[in-house]
Amino acid sequence: MSPAVRASRARAQLTLKEPPASVGARPGGTIARLDLQFNPATLQLQKTTEWRRSPSRMAGQSALPEFVGSGPRTLSLEVFLDATATHDNSVEQAVEKLMKACVPTPASLGRKKPASPWVRFEWGTARTTSFDGVLSSLSVTYTLFDVDGKPLRATCALSIEEASVDPPGQNPTSGARTARSTHTVVAGDSLALLAWREYGDATAWRVIAEANDIDDPMALVPGTELVVPGLRDAGGEEER
Repeated sequence: MSPAVRASRARAQLTLKEPPASVGARPGGTIARLDLQFNPATLQLQKTTEWRRSPSRMAGQSALPEFVGSGPRTLSLEVFLDATATHDNSVEQAVEKLMKACVPTPASLGRKKPASPWVRFEWGTARTTSFDGVLSSLSVTYTLFDVDGKPLRATCALSIEEASVDPPGQNPTSGARTARSTHTVVAGDSLALLAWREYGDATAWRVIAEANDIDDPMALVPGTELVVPGLRDAGGEEER
């Protein structure tokens, strides 16, 4: 059997997993798995970057753009469901599996941290389109019904947004929460949001405020460079 024939038999699938119990943890056990009847005809992979450019006083010149950060990958695809030749004789069961990815899991509700399942799309050995993420949108269009109104065919358009599992506060240079780093303030920033990104704890914003002599945590000026200390550098908290 040729490699081309073997590759053509690889079936795409969607797996729903229990969301992580804590920041930086990996997703839990499998909640549901949907083996796609038909491999997608197209896959759209999108990733964005954000740049900031200060206005230039010279009409014929433009300031150099400053890299702010990159957004998560987003995978968009269409799933075609056809129950006319199956014993279920309905696509509702498959649609219900996809709908589970849009609501909090019972386990997360029990922890009082509501979170929807994490989703992974896999198709053979493809790597760029296989990552853990959350369902950011789902649209179902029913296209065929039986005499009782039971849906027999459906096209499901969905988008999966990448969800990182890197530990909170990890510095790319040292990999430790004790490292000092800097952050340039952009519009919409707050100390609580920065503390969450760096330490996984929004209430630790005072550590950053004290390191930068900030009296009003709500008055952050875009373009200001902040020192972000590790928790041990601040002398107030121990690494957990």
